Amino acid sequence: MRIDAKDLPTLVGKDLGTTNWVSIDQELINRFADVTNDHQWIHVDVDRAKREYGGTTIAHGFLTLSLMSAMSYELLQIDGIKNGINYGFDKLRFTGAVPPDSRVRMKAKMLSVEAKDNSYRFKRECFVELEGHEKPVIVAEWITMVYV
Repeated sequence: MRIDAKDLPTLVGKDLGTTNWVSIDQELINRFADVTNDHQWIHVDVDRAKREYGGTTIAHGFLTLSLMSAMSYELLQIDGIKNGINYGFDKLRFTGAVPPDSRVRMKAKMLSVEAKDNSYRFKRECFVELEGHEKPVIVAEWITMVYV
């Protein structure tokens, strides 16, 4: 969806849609571990995970969370802004594990929009879904600031 910044308030209470699926494989998990220096075995040691943790490694929760940025652009493009920043989260829960060779997508709904001097602060309710599972793997209330 593409919208002008001044029209953001019209989105309150509306579904923003669902993104396309994003693949997560072991290579991506390993690269994320290298970038963040988080080499906890549950993410990167395939053999140990097979023995000790249900047969597979899992993606870092923060890896899945970080994919939400790119997915959000698929749902909402805002015209008439100078820039935008992540303001934070009022709620963030990692509610499920993401194994390698799986796909995730995000659904979002606009909860609120607050106009300030030269900016808008908006909060979205976001659910990251794991393909083939009913329960989301992330539930979040995500706050973004855009400047006009």
